[in-house]
Amino acid sequence: MRKFLYTVIALAILGFSSCNDFLEEEMRSQKDGTKPFTSAADGRAAVNALYRQGFSGFWGAGSYTASRAMYDGYLSGLYENVSYAGMNTFITNALNLEVDSNVNDGDLTSYWSPLYVEISRRANYAIKNLPTCPGLTDAERSRLLAEAKFFRGLNYFFLVKRFGPVPLIDVQYTSLADDNFYPNRSSERKIYDFIIKDLTEALNDGGLANTAFPLNGMRVSKGTVLALLADVSLNMGGYPLQDKSMYAKAAEYADQLIKDPAYALIESTDKGENSVYNILRTSDVQSEYLYQIEFDGDISDAGPYSAWCFPAETHKVFGLKYDIVNDCLTPVPTFLNVYDKTDDLRYQDGQYFHTEFKNRLTGKVIPLSEGRVKKYPFFFFEETAAVVNTKNTKDRVVYRLAEMYLIYAEANTLATGNVSALAISRLAAIQARASISKSQSDIEAQLATLSPDAFVKEVWKERMRELIFENKTWMDVTRTRKYPLLDASATAATFQFVDVIGARNGRGRTFTEKDLLLPYPNSEIQRNPNLMAEPLN
Repeated sequence: MRKFLYTVIALAILGFSSCNDFLEEEMRSQKDGTKPFTSAADGRAAVNALYRQGFSGFWGAGSYTASRAMYDGYLSGLYENVSYAGMNTFITNALNLEVDSNVNDGDLTSYWSPLYVEISRRANYAIKNLPTCPGLTDAERSRLLAEAKFFRGLNYFFLVKRFGPVPLIDVQYTSLADDNFYPNRSSERKIYDFIIKDLTEALNDGGLANTAFPLNGMRVSKGTVLALLADVSLNMGGYPLQDKSMYAKAAEYADQLIKDPAYALIESTDKGENSVYNILRTSDVQSEYLYQIEFDGDISDAGPYSAWCFPAETHKVFGLKYDIVNDCLTPVPTFLNVYDKTDDLRYQDGQYFHTEFKNRLTGKVIPLSEGRVKKYPFFFFEETAAVVNTKNTKDRVVYRLAEMYLIYAEANTLATGNVSALAISRLAAIQARASISKSQSDIEAQLATLSPDAFVKEVWKERMRELIFENKTWMDVTRTRKYPLLDASATAATFQFVDVIGARNGRGRTFTEKDLLLPYPNSEIQRNPNLMAEPLN
């Protein structure tokens, strides 16, 4: 499995160096330039490089902040950087709903530019040249084209979700003389339709393997594309497009994955160290995984994810190898009220969270009682990294089958207006897996009493519980325009969703319409005078 990562890194170093400024810098290698591929190795290298750049490059952890892919937590106001928020202006401004195109230009550009470099200089380059690349079999050519289209769609999805209308670039730019070098924005509808076209072609024409991502040599499979199609379609059904017809498509894509025996939910061996949630935390190879970002301790470790699991104030007493620990992606205390605290296994100590640390090398058990909260993330913890070598090697899973169960339950209900037995079963399967005492049939009986609206909201709650550390909550808020009203008195049974506009975040700041999208970087506005023109439909 790790062989692919070594190959990608080597090729990136040799032939696909990164560029910092979108559409500005000169090309730094022949393969990332204007010349067509001259061998099969060129085509393979061009596609392999897509696995480590753009959206895929946002997952490395930092010492003082969460990975850039997880900054959505700060935008939602439901996660905090407890100890070091003040060291990063963007995080402070995100938590205070004060993100500004001038003040935060650098951080906004670090979102924007890598995605467009991935699209324009890498994916478009590969898609243009693979059809005439010598030395490839027809099957390999189709597969590589499908992978390139997947990554182009993935990066556009990240862009349209964070920025709204953005330029649609489907050709490789190589110089200032290129036509449409300063493109207008395209409407969100046009961007989404382009994504769907890319992914549909990848699915139907790519000859992709039908297996879980880690069982496919860490390469895009049919299941990877279906997962992204399901997510994109679900978002198209919500705001801003509100294309209700896409809910049926989202349910269809999710259903294909759920019914296919090539993909399977993880099951617990016990409710302790061998639970579903500890397997998720420790294992890189599961049939539940549909797309993940690969890391390796020797050449590309993930950064200090394990350091996020501890309060900064007391790190010296834990015997950790990190010089700095930082509770930088901790759910606000009231967020935890989404869980049934007596029956939900995910809430219990040593599952998604922990309240004490046992150092197995020293035998010491130390409570994590210092700081503002008493429950800290355990989801990111790797024992070897924490107490031996600081190298986190766990792959970050972006899509897994459990999310497809929840997408089906929500999308099918919204598509039909009714709560079907199958939708109930799919939601109940995820809730039963997390329950300490309830059977799936017991849960199904309870869900069957809910109205369609109440059932959909129960799915939203379950997404919060199941995907709390997987960067999904803000995506859900922006598509549903509903915000979880979690206060000190709320419980898993009683908390409600309210309109996000006018709602208060974890810091008591009030959301307005402007807070639902990131502003365009000021440097991009200055570079491209057409960026603020009306979007093209």
